[in-house]
Amino acid sequence: MSDIEIRRSLVMSETLPQACVENEGRDLQRAVGVLVIANPFLGEESRDLSRHYHLGGQIGELLAPRVVSALSEPAYTYGKAALVGTSGSHKHGAVLLHPSLGKPIRRVLGGGEAVIPSNIKIANPGDSIDLPLAHKDDAWSFDHLDTVTVSIPESPREDEIVVMVAFGTGSRSKI
Repeated sequence: MSDIEIRRSLVMSETLPQACVENEGRDLQRAVGVLVIANPFLGEESRDLSRHYHLGGQIGELLAPRVVSALSEPAYTYGKAALVGTSGSHKHGAVLLHPSLGKPIRRVLGGGEAVIPSNIKIANPGDSIDLPLAHKDDAWSFDHLDTVTVSIPESPREDEIVVMVAFGTGSRSKI
C-alpha cells in the first residue's frame, strides 16, 4: 500500500447477548475495522480523481479479512463509512468507499448481492459517524438494518481520512 500512508489501524468488536436482540436465539456480533490514513488527495488540483479508484480496493484487501476474522460466526450484514478531516471534501471519502472497496469485501464474505450501505462525513478529531449495516444479499431485509456509531479519539486530523468497514452476524430486532 505504497500509495497510502497509514497512521493508525484497529479492529473493534462487540457482542450483544441474545437477551438483548432478536437474532434467532444467538448473540449478535459486530466488528468494525478502521484505517486512519493521510488524505492522499490534498493539494490535488484535478476534479477528476478516478485515477485513485484503486486505493479503495487496497484498503478493502487490508481491512476486510481482519474484520471478518474478529467474528466467530459468518457475517450476514455489512457497511462502510469515512470521516474526512476538515481540509478534505466528501469527494475524498467517496473515492475510497465506492468504486473498488466493495470487491474485496464481497470476496472475503464469499458473496454479497446487495449494495453496501455507506456514510461519509466531514469531521473534527473525535467526531462520531453512524456506520449503516444491511443484509449482504437482501437489501429489503429490514430486520437486518442496523447502525454502529464509531468515534476515533484524535482522528481525523484535518489532513486525514478515517476509513471503516463493518460486518455483523445477524439482525438486531424483528420489525
